[in-house]
Amino acid sequence: MEELNLIPKEIHKKPRLLTLKEAAKLIDGLTEYRIRMLCINGDIKYHKFGNKYMISERELLKYFGEIT
Repeated sequence: MEELNLIPKEIHKKPRLLTLKEAAKLIDGLTEYRIRMLCINGDIKYHKFGNKYMISERELLKYFGEIT
């Protein structure tokens, strides 16, 4: 019997975490400093490992209206 796959394809993708530098390269016109300030101000969700900010690519794109 074949198993039904009811989970959307998006969920199967691994979440991608970006450094400030990678995030700044992804969005034209933004600097690492501005991305850091968006994190500190609570505009973008992030994880901090030591002194390193890691931002979800999906959250970043959602914030800038690239995806819904």
